[in-house]
Amino acid sequence: MNWRAIVTVLLLAGAIASGWSVWTQRSKETAPTGVAARADYVLIDFELTSLNPQGRESFTLRAPRLARDPDKKTMDVATPLFLIPPGAGTGNDAWEVRAKNGWVSSEGDELRLRGDVNAVSSGLTGPATTMATQQLNVYPDTRHAASPGKVVITQPGSILTGRGLKLDLASKRYSFKSEVHHRYVPTAR
Repeated sequence: MNWRAIVTVLLLAGAIASGWSVWTQRSKETAPTGVAARADYVLIDFELTSLNPQGRESFTLRAPRLARDPDKKTMDVATPLFLIPPGAGTGNDAWEVRAKNGWVSSEGDELRLRGDVNAVSSGLTGPATTMATQQLNVYPDTRHAASPGKVVITQPGSILTGRGLKLDLASKRYSFKSEVHHRYVPTAR
């Protein structure tokens, strides 16, 4: 056997082995797990607007991936951005809420955000408010939010931390259950 035939056989064996390797890895990556395995639909790179029972915008959701559980009618969302519009009346700001993971109830009246949650008010009716926590439950129809964990609220000149947040999104009034600390931070002029 000459050297060209040996090289050809080796190259052919290498091509078959790499093709088989790619094929087996592809099937592992596309195999669904968890909620996605039983999802009745999946949305990729989407924007969804949810309406309340009165037909007004409750929230808008943008995310790279959403999977809906057909049994519970709930939705799991990857890296969501929830846009909560201003409520009726004066003194209401719009809110942008981001997180690593999100969950939407079957009725769309509860949003659960988990992992690096960051909420920012628009600041239209007062100073902009920023909240940072690891978990936040938002009730867009009633314009309330709650978090059992540690929350940091930042406003111009003020940093407030505490545990067990209850928040009225419309009035930006909030209360903590425990471990409340306030720090005055002078603003630059």
